[in-house]
Amino acid sequence: MTEEKRKPTPEEKAKAAAEARAKAEALRKAKEEQQAAEQAGAEPAQAGAEPIGDSQAGAKPDNPTQAAVESKAFDQSAAPSKPVSEMTPEEKAAAKAAAAAAAAAKAKAAREGSAESGAGGDDADAKAKAAAAAKAKAAAAAAAAAKAKAAREAAGQSGESAEAGGDDAKAKAAAAAKAKAAAAAAAKAKAAKAGDADTETAPEAPKEPSKNQPFLDKYVARISERFGADVLESSYINELAKEVPTLVVKNQRWHEVAQFLRDDEELGFEYLSNLHGVDYEDRMEVYYHFYSYKNRQSVAVKVKTDREQPTVASVVDIWKGADWNERETYDLLGIHFPGHTDLRRILLPDDWVGYPLRKDYVQYDEEV
Repeated sequence: MTEEKRKPTPEEKAKAAAEARAKAEALRKAKEEQQAAEQAGAEPAQAGAEPIGDSQAGAKPDNPTQAAVESKAFDQSAAPSKPVSEMTPEEKAAAKAAAAAAAAAKAKAAREGSAESGAGGDDADAKAKAAAAAKAKAAAAAAAAAKAKAAREAAGQSGESAEAGGDDAKAKAAAAAKAKAAAAAAAKAKAAKAGDADTETAPEAPKEPSKNQPFLDKYVARISERFGADVLESSYINELAKEVPTLVVKNQRWHEVAQFLRDDEELGFEYLSNLHGVDYEDRMEVYYHFYSYKNRQSVAVKVKTDREQPTVASVVDIWKGADWNERETYDLLGIHFPGHTDLRRILLPDDWVGYPLRKDYVQYDEEV
């Protein structure tokens, strides 16, 4: 059997497979290293690997150009001397290993060259920046020192001038404050004097008369015309009671004046709306309130009496509604109403002691 027709043995097949795997692994590593070198900015051709069998193994190139030249020389020396088709399996494996080693050497040289060049550039930039910063800092410190010195000198000069003129400034300030206070006092006194003068010269504005003043004038005129002016002690508009016209009739003339208030055509007070007594400690009074439905007018009448023997003529014969009101006033205040036909207590029992609405009343039975 010839060499061409002989089938490879299992050992040869295994050896060939191992060589193929080694070749593929070497190509993969070379490709990865080449990509890494390209990313680092180095040219693919730069390399600094040690050529196999070279006497200069282990020496590093001084610069990237030298590394490229050596790498090219290594590639030429490592190139196969005959075609791959004519190589034996052992020669093919050796060629593959040589190619892988060359690629690894190229990538390593590229990384080292880029690192050295980058480090050199960074060191130069850092040194330049540090020098500039130091120079700027020194200039700023010098400027600050000059400024502080100028400030101290200015402060010293101003302090000397201030001490020289301090007394004058204090004296001027004191004089100004004193003059200001005197002017304010004079203005205040002038304003007060003007206010007093206005108060003295300006009379109070006259008070507007009450809307019921004409009715009061009419009542006074009619009663005075009939009984004389001395029958009334006083007359006024009671501002505390809806401005009702009020007459104060003398006690001795009260019964005949009451008769006239009801019977006179111009007065006509036919209705007694209220009657009650009041204790003022120094006297007592009986208060009456009348209303004229015909004239739609009202009038209040007060009749005074002493506290020792309080007596006011009864008007039950004129206004029947005065009956119980006079009895109540008698029951609580002890005011007698001569002419009343049934003057007795109306709220308290007959044997009650004292009159509860008097200011000096003292309760007789403490248990009540």
